[in-house]
Amino acid sequence: MKIKKNKGILLRISGLPGSGKTRLAKKLLFPIRKKYGPTIMWSGDDLRRIFNNRDYTPEKRFHFGKQNINLIKFFNNQKMNVIFATVGLDEKIRSYIKKNIPNYFEIFIKTDLKKLKEIKVRKFYNNKSKNVYGKDIKPNYPKKPHIKINNDFKKSLDLMKLDILKKLDKLI
Repeated sequence: MKIKKNKGILLRISGLPGSGKTRLAKKLLFPIRKKYGPTIMWSGDDLRRIFNNRDYTPEKRFHFGKQNINLIKFFNNQKMNVIFATVGLDEKIRSYIKKNIPNYFEIFIKTDLKKLKEIKVRKFYNNKSKNVYGKDIKPNYPKKPHIKINNDFKKSLDLMKLDILKKLDKLI
């Protein structure tokens, strides 16, 4: 992939809630910053807290997703790299990103939903919560992510981080 030098990079880590996206993003922050320059990291949960957004309906998720991408574009236009950990399992939002962010890399964390429910990483899988991907919202997994990582919770985050960095080096 040809990188536009006057723009930052977006590393968007998507996957089911509880799959390890944010923990992995935190592990990637320092090596990405060291290799590719100024980099910030946040999660969808961080932005929801900052903007006090508690509406999880599919329509509101898409609207909020567009706002997030517009914020990322603002930083990318200033040559700032962004690592964004988000559920983001919607094809409409991925299309929006592809149209608006030139240096976009999708990292997909594949996790078994049954395993997530079993290990109870997120309590909303086992309670009456609504509008949850993998529970009552059917996830639309990326068909061709730039990088795909399987998280079976047996491999360390450090090994997954190294795997991502190797694959990213081949792409950039």
